[in-house]
Amino acid sequence: MRSRQLAALGLLVFLGFCTYQLFGASSSVRRQQPLSPLAQGHGQGQGQAQEPPPRLLNVEKNPVDRYPKPAPGGSHPIWHLTTCAERDLDQVKSQQSRTLKQAVREYRRRYGIPPPPNFDKWWAFAKSKDVQLMDEFDTIHQLITPFWGLKPATTRARAREALGFDNALMGVAIRGGNVTLIKGASEWQRNATHGMLRQFLEFLPDMDLAFNIHDEPRVLVPHDDMARLVELAKTVNMPAANAVSRPKNAFTKKPDGLNAAGTKFDETKLTRFNVFAHQPTWTHSRMSCPPESPARALEESDRLDDAHRYGLGELGFVYNATAMSDVCLSPSLSATFGFFDRPNAFNIVHDLFPIFSQSKISSFADITYPSPWYWAEKVPYNETKDVAWASKNASLYWRGSTTGGFSRNGGWRRQHRQRFVQKMNAVDHAKVLVNEGDETNQKWTAKEVARGDYKDMIDVAFSHVGQCDPGDCDAQREFFHVQEYADQAEAYKYKYVLDIDGNAFSGRFYAFLKSRSLVYKFAVFQEWHYEWLRPWAHYIPLSLQGDEWLETVRYFDEGSSPGKKEAERIAMQGREWANKVLRHEDMEVWLFRLLLEYGRVIDDNRENIGYAGWFQ
Repeated sequence: MRSRQLAALGLLVFLGFCTYQLFGASSSVRRQQPLSPLAQGHGQGQGQAQEPPPRLLNVEKNPVDRYPKPAPGGSHPIWHLTTCAERDLDQVKSQQSRTLKQAVREYRRRYGIPPPPNFDKWWAFAKSKDVQLMDEFDTIHQLITPFWGLKPATTRARAREALGFDNALMGVAIRGGNVTLIKGASEWQRNATHGMLRQFLEFLPDMDLAFNIHDEPRVLVPHDDMARLVELAKTVNMPAANAVSRPKNAFTKKPDGLNAAGTKFDETKLTRFNVFAHQPTWTHSRMSCPPESPARALEESDRLDDAHRYGLGELGFVYNATAMSDVCLSPSLSATFGFFDRPNAFNIVHDLFPIFSQSKISSFADITYPSPWYWAEKVPYNETKDVAWASKNASLYWRGSTTGGFSRNGGWRRQHRQRFVQKMNAVDHAKVLVNEGDETNQKWTAKEVARGDYKDMIDVAFSHVGQCDPGDCDAQREFFHVQEYADQAEAYKYKYVLDIDGNAFSGRFYAFLKSRSLVYKFAVFQEWHYEWLRPWAHYIPLSLQGDEWLETVRYFDEGSSPGKKEAERIAMQGREWANKVLRHEDMEVWLFRLLLEYGRVIDDNRENIGYAGWFQ
């Protein structure tokens, strides 16, 4: 009896250690701990090492540690990370609300306010679509919280102001449960956006929505301003909403300032958006970081990546993908990522504007939403062109173009796609882990090897050179062995496929996840799916520094490596999950909930409206 008790206690300790190692103090998996917006920092990656989603203004004030944290002994770091990720996901899935009453209680526990009006309609819609994670929408709360710091009329006015000028936006007017105007962008994006909205328009209030048509994000609020907005939201406006015991389950009719018919966007003569295309953007991008963060260090020599917050072991395996993509923690991005060197487009505003973007950098305040690119299946997965795992080539594969930034005066050397391709094809040395123990007593030690010894495991190359001045284009064609164009289906011939950011998110990620290949992801841009896709359970995250890149391939493929039998299992696990949570229906459910939250925060009566659950 005592031995069983000790075994059970040991299992509980291991589970707790796994969850802490992988996700810090993630609120989404610890329901026994009460949460409220008054106790949490706001999201968008301002230094909080939690996973998922990103947080704002809650930065630990400990000194920068440029080295990754030690890996636990006795197992390979990748085995440890995959085991913890899968157990954490199982725990999250087992704790989802099964009734509307449970969902309302969980919503209040997490956010400290009632759900928005028509939450019951959203719940019924989500249940009818067989959504897997009914409670995991923390990202939406983090995105909307700063707008609780503005007056509703101010947010509505800023949307009108943005749409009244040629600011590279698509405007959508909703009146009386219908889209009365959709203007700007290309036809496919207008059609896809309307298609995503169609099934729940009747439950939305009248509103004007501004959708970004650039790849790059648009809203960059200085840290002090954002701090004041979040403070006002959490200490004044949200508590006022929480104090109303029986809010009205309806939006206000005909908000002030909207064009009544919704058939045009009134022209404005001035714009607060500034255009900085093809110019360095790091100084702008770090202005929303906390003053004590590495990115805001006063001396260049002090701007060291805080790799301890996301890297595990000597090679720095990513144990926290949110912290890894937090630009405030990694100032090396200023010289290693294309967006910060010279983005292809950079049209930004420094006041909090409600701009909906398909992805963003952590320091930006855009409202991310499911991409119509994915919904329209612009890069579809074709199962008939996929092959069985055993028939795939055992290499990491990628083909693509030199997008990610505009190259001028040799700037391509500081851009992420070029650095990745160069590093993976270099003839220098790299480190892998070797087991100097045995199967029962493993002792993994870093060993330097010739990268060329593993060249058969890597098939990464450019197939197009673009976004560059003529001289820089020529230099890249000379430096890189540019391959012929390859279509999407070519990737399915390989066991390991890479998805890497371009000008923003790459747009191929979902097709790769639905394939029978194991997906590797190198990403700084953040998308809507933080809570729904888990690194190490559904895909393999890669670090910014790249010390572990070779080992993440070798571990899953070489000889008698313990990871060899795991690669196919994780690939199939990711494929199965993608087919459950990345459907059209899932994107519509997420967007529906986002727009209910946005509809409430721009309502002049927002403190008195919401869904009261069993009181309703």
